[in-house]
Amino acid sequence: MKKLNLLFIGILTMSTLNAQDISDALRYSQNEIQGTARFRALSGAFGALGGDMSAVSLNPAGSAVFSQSHASFSVSNVDASNNSQYFNGLNSGSNSNFDINQGGASFVFANRSNSPWKKFTIGVAYDRTNNYDNTWNAVGVNTNNKSIDLYFLNYADGKRLDQISALPDESLSDAYSDIGNVYGFANQQAFLGFESFILEPDADDDANTTYFSNLANGTFNQNYSYASRGYNGKITFNMAAQYDENLYVGLNLNSHFIDFSRSTLLFERNNNGIPNSGEFLIRDIEFENNLSTTGGGFSFQLGGIIKLSPEFRLGVTYDSPIWYTIKEEASQYISTVREYDTGNKETQVINPQNVNVYPQYKLQTPSRISGSLAYIFGTQGLLSFDYSRKDYSTTKFKPTSDAFFADQNAIISDVLTDASTYRLGGEYKVKQFSFRGGYRFEESPYKDGVTVGDLSGYSLGLGYNFGNTKLDVTFDQAKRTNETPLYNVGLTDAAIIDRTNSNVTLSLSFNI
Repeated sequence: MKKLNLLFIGILTMSTLNAQDISDALRYSQNEIQGTARFRALSGAFGALGGDMSAVSLNPAGSAVFSQSHASFSVSNVDASNNSQYFNGLNSGSNSNFDINQGGASFVFANRSNSPWKKFTIGVAYDRTNNYDNTWNAVGVNTNNKSIDLYFLNYADGKRLDQISALPDESLSDAYSDIGNVYGFANQQAFLGFESFILEPDADDDANTTYFSNLANGTFNQNYSYASRGYNGKITFNMAAQYDENLYVGLNLNSHFIDFSRSTLLFERNNNGIPNSGEFLIRDIEFENNLSTTGGGFSFQLGGIIKLSPEFRLGVTYDSPIWYTIKEEASQYISTVREYDTGNKETQVINPQNVNVYPQYKLQTPSRISGSLAYIFGTQGLLSFDYSRKDYSTTKFKPTSDAFFADQNAIISDVLTDASTYRLGGEYKVKQFSFRGGYRFEESPYKDGVTVGDLSGYSLGLGYNFGNTKLDVTFDQAKRTNETPLYNVGLTDAAIIDRTNSNVTLSLSFNI
């Protein structure tokens, strides 16, 4: 039956070929603090200040604060360390990388007429908005009687046997590809479970839709490794103007891009039960998943800064949603070892060496509104506070008429919530030196507050003014604890990950 009406069925089920979930939606909806060393030294509390290229990325009115044309470039070293706990197992690891994370220029055009519009600016900037380089390892003994078999059983439930199995004389690689093309991701996962002998049908019949596991109940030794690479960035085209002496307004048009890859690998072993006569039990499972994602998007920002007095400044910014178009490719591998009552062991390997190319899809991230207040101590220093709010529950996969995406959007709406971010920064100048510090706190985007926990971080920075050129260096660190399920289906036991991101940023800025 699987091969009958192949094209017709494939057309009808195109919407089921997706494998996106809430973790994908959240990944591209969150931003880390990136940018110039001065911006990071104040923990990003720059919405009412301006006069910095990364501040322009936060509030487009910020470029109109420049008194003359300005440019800056920044490099950073990022170190991510993770301490993980999974049942009785503890593990730690870290990785670091060197990036060019910011660059841009803003050009100031003074208005020589008597118009209240004092000056106009145009500019272009690049900012790396997120760094996805990360590795962690969860090792422990699962005492909840949960094996990876639950993942495959969940996907197999209700599906016909002939829609998750290879035809006679059909290679496993061809069957994996055909089932994915015709029936979609869920059937493909059930196929891996069945053909690796993890699953067994209740009846050896094409119409069978119920299955049981070839693993005995008990405890399971599990070793799960996660590795990701990539980044999210944007190129900003900025326009701003100063009206009279106290008002600055601006607009950013942003082009976003995604380059992300992820690999997960699970080793599972058990010694549960003794095979019955003539039968076997699964002892070892190795399950690998690889994902590659690329995409692009568009957003805009509207912002303003007003001088309430010579000392006080107020800023406000609206960030539109980012409208992404995303492409994904994935590959999988599984091997199992089954032990018979005789003590003999056999290995089954399914390595399709096929890349699943999923249909292009769209993602709309939440909008954000930000308010900022700054106090300027003449030429000696400043204090600045930023507040922003983003409702993550409004994140949407599109088209919303797609049944799969509608289900995912319902989960997002039910699980995620609005989250506030607080940033505080200060700067004090002594001759050519500037001493800086900052603190930030971000609420969890999850209603439960633990799947992704709250984030807190601090920053310290130093700057030196050579006159026309400035050199700045900053160290900043942020911590967050996540309870990350190994899989979203079946084996949903979570590893507790304490993550610490430490960054050293060096910036060179100069007037043009």
